[in-house]
Amino acid sequence: VQLVESGGGLVQAGGSLRLSCAASGFTFDDYAIGWFRQAPGKEREGVSCISSSDGSTYYADSVKGRFTISSDNAKNTVYLQMNSLKPEDTAVYYCALDGYCSPRMDYWGKGTLVTVSS
Repeated sequence: VQLVESGGGLVQAGGSLRLSCAASGFTFDDYAIGWFRQAPGKEREGVSCISSSDGSTYYADSVKGRFTISSDNAKNTVYLQMNSLKPEDTAVYYCALDGYCSPRMDYWGKGTLVTVSS
């Protein structure tokens, strides 16, 4: 299984970024892809997750109303639209894949850095 994140970068507070996670090499009929982030000196936290079977989504309280997760099942790609970014959103963002959304998913990408300047 390969997961490749893209779309990170430097943005000013209040700005937007869209992250992409392209998944390949798996044979699950139903799967979930989650976004996680880890800021320097902090533990990794779950940000959002989407299930391919029914499109159900999960958001951490800290990003509700600002981030939107979506998927293109034909392309096996999941997107994370991040609006109204705050300096505290600065982190390395990882996508992960498993059969269902959980804090401990089996397959992980290498991450993409998001830096929000104040």
